[in-house]
Amino acid sequence: MEIWQAIIVGIVQGLAEFLPISSSGHIVLTQFLLGIREQGGEHIEDVAFEVILHVGTLVSVLIYFRAQLWRMTQSLLTFRDESLRDDRMRIMWLGIATVPAVIAALLFGDWFKAAYNNPVMVSSLLLVTGTVLFAPRVLKGRERKEGLGSSLIMGIGQACAILPGISRSGSTIAAGLVSGVKPERAAEFSFLMSIPAIAGGLVMALKDRTKEYAAEGMETKDAFIEACLSCVNPAYMAGAVTSAVVGLFAIYVVLQAVKRGRLEYFSYYCYAAGISGIIYFSMNA
Repeated sequence: MEIWQAIIVGIVQGLAEFLPISSSGHIVLTQFLLGIREQGGEHIEDVAFEVILHVGTLVSVLIYFRAQLWRMTQSLLTFRDESLRDDRMRIMWLGIATVPAVIAALLFGDWFKAAYNNPVMVSSLLLVTGTVLFAPRVLKGRERKEGLGSSLIMGIGQACAILPGISRSGSTIAAGLVSGVKPERAAEFSFLMSIPAIAGGLVMALKDRTKEYAAEGMETKDAFIEACLSCVNPAYMAGAVTSAVVGLFAIYVVLQAVKRGRLEYFSYYCYAAGISGIIYFSMNA
């Protein structure tokens, strides 16, 4: 992969990971357009590049929400401090919200992966994302704090977003708004949910990469080290840095849009991108 290709994909990853337009969908479609994937052909995933891109977006979340994360850490270290009770509860709600995605990945992981090789399906799912972003305008529950119900609903939204073309941030924020969580809290909770989601994806990607090297006869320890080292090259690092910087910008944009009640503005883009993708990839199948 050339450095310029890695930077382009890094920009797409940084924007689409947090803007409610589906990072997985845009990464897949961008790879098809750049010739990294071939429609109808056999595609070998570049797991190392996937790992390093997600490291970049994970870093952007950790930087942006460093104050909230520090309070949550303190709440565990000073368990009797009642002023940090909400932060302790938030950790529990985040754990509960992660469960549906874990279950979905274990039960339907192979089926979800098959969708990555079908750009027309990915484009069609962008239309679903556009519709989801409109949901809070029509369906909105009684205002409440984040809790068991809203955490599960947002978790189900995140589970659906394993499909490429369904936005993780869009589906979780919309689910939070529909369940009655205040816009700013719903957006913040959604981004914090991305930490275990991205970290889990990193672990799985490294696990797959380690298995590839182990299959070639390496010891497990050596295979893991080689899997980590395979993520370090100029092109991959350029993609990671780009995704981190652009990701910080994207988080700010989404938070501002949610505060102003303009989440559905992104739906127009999803409709346009989805329809364009369906037409283009259908004609070039």
